[in-house]
Amino acid sequence: QVQLVESGGGLVQAGGSLRLSCAASGRTFSRYGMGWFRQSPGKEREFVAAFSWTGSRTYYADSVKGRFAIARDNAVNTAYLQMNSLKPEATAVYYCAATGSMYSGSDYFSAVTYNYWGQGTQVPVSS
Repeated sequence: QVQLVESGGGLVQAGGSLRLSCAASGRTFSRYGMGWFRQSPGKEREFVAAFSWTGSRTYYADSVKGRFAIARDNAVNTAYLQMNSLKPEATAVYYCAATGSMYSGSDYFSAVTYNYWGQGTQVPVSS
């Protein structure tokens, strides 16, 4: 079992930056694929970024490439999402997710890939 707790959300102005954290329990965090998703009111949950279970590959939605960066620190069982040049349309609840299975490539873009989810953290972006 893995428990995930997000933090770092909050109101930010358009053009600003924010770093989200996802603290994970469990001894094998380093072998989990990790992803970030977001959900805006009235919309479906959408993929934002992920890295593979090996930690060697990263994946990004086209809408955030060049502005967001995903990272992990296995020593403290924490994943991060650095968000720069935020736009009002980025307003959403952001969720981190984990999977213990050995997926690859486009699998990480799909929410059904992930077994474990955090409770989410709100990120309102004001215009």
